[in-house]
Amino acid sequence: MIYWHPAFFANIQIELKDEANKLTFENEHHLSKKPMQIDVLIIKKEKAGQIRKNIGKIFKKHNVIEYKSPGRSLGIDDFYKVYGYACFYKADVVYADAIPAKEVTITFVSERFPRKLIRHLRTVKKYDVEKAEDGIYNVKGDVFSIQILVTRELSEKENLWLKSLTNNPKEPENARQLIEDYQKNQENDLYRSALEAIMHANQKVFQEVNGMTDIFIEIVQEKFDRKLKEETEKAVGKAGEYSGGDLRTGHLKVRLKRIKKDGGILCISRRLYVFAYTAAPLVFLSVFRFIQARQLVSIRTQLILPA
Repeated sequence: MIYWHPAFFANIQIELKDEANKLTFENEHHLSKKPMQIDVLIIKKEKAGQIRKNIGKIFKKHNVIEYKSPGRSLGIDDFYKVYGYACFYKADVVYADAIPAKEVTITFVSERFPRKLIRHLRTVKKYDVEKAEDGIYNVKGDVFSIQILVTRELSEKENLWLKSLTNNPKEPENARQLIEDYQKNQENDLYRSALEAIMHANQKVFQEVNGMTDIFIEIVQEKFDRKLKEETEKAVGKAGEYSGGDLRTGHLKVRLKRIKKDGGILCISRRLYVFAYTAAPLVFLSVFRFIQARQLVSIRTQLILPA
């Protein structure tokens, strides 16, 4: 299963990275204690000025974002649901009109062009829907500023990452551009998260790009290393509790040496990684994650159990 929403949350931050200092990003902003939430809420900081990025030009103080994963359509009822969310968000304040309606915007993001919705907005709501530029449609006639982003129509030059949120086959050249941009920003976890989802959804295309396998391994291994570190720290803390807070340093070093010696997946050669992933990507991912889980269990056991 591909988790598109985390990738979208990363991608929209990548798209707006040049002006990120002006914005605060909130993933799955909860509107209430009930299971009702906004996909992404972007709050423009005080005195931030106009957002210059094409997808953020309409942004005001409070910006509600609704994202539809590839294969899902943006329908008429989606519009009313999210419009209701925006109204609820505006009204859920301590003081009356603390969030002015003119300071709220709504952005709908969909891979497909929402033909029925746009027809409804024009004929029933009597809104004007105008194409501002490739993939960006402004909806005029409401107290809220509204736009619709059609990701497959967006400019590759301006919106490479949002445009790449798709499970439809793409040309290898698009994959190369993503990898090149990722390599320039590989220390940034947002790029790592975004590229992983895109690569999983478009494996055949990425397999045609030289160096892709090494990058994939690097991403997955980094995730495992981070998890390994977290689990090791938890296990060390647990071992400290068992010993009354007095960790035997020598005992711990012996345990860590055993873990290093019996590293399992950590000791598998890069050549085997490459062969396994190239031969059967999906099987490789399943086996890799299974071994990761077993390895973490082994680490916890070795650290906590007495010698």
